[in-house]
Amino acid sequence: MPRSSSGGSWGAVLGVTGVLNLGNAAWMLADPRGWYHGLPAGVPHTGPLNEHFVRDIGAAFAVMGAALLWAAARPAARVPLLAMVTLFYLLHAAIHVYDTLRGLLPASHWSLDFPGVYLPALLLLAMLAVLARQATSD
Repeated sequence: MPRSSSGGSWGAVLGVTGVLNLGNAAWMLADPRGWYHGLPAGVPHTGPLNEHFVRDIGAAFAVMGAALLWAAARPAARVPLLAMVTLFYLLHAAIHVYDTLRGLLPASHWSLDFPGVYLPALLLLAMLAVLARQATSD
């Protein structure tokens, strides 16, 4: 993990994470049908395509991307901004766990969802924990 809450390496990590969220948002907003069918996460298992809903979620990813870029540029704002983004990712992961456990999503989603749902939530949580600890010790 990057060394200091005010160091440039955290800014780079948060900046890249922000750009990735903005890229996903742009895809969802510009081509919801392509995102729905092209994302290698079995999105069609969740139900029929609703382009409006995909764009709504794309707007959420755009806000998270902007928050992460803001956090990259403003060290003093990193913990609260990252906390809000992490909360979305953790809730999103919890929904996937719930829906997989109750059989709404096939068991294959444990592995399908790991790289795009569970891993990002865990990484963001770890980043938040480190940044919050550093902020209290600075």
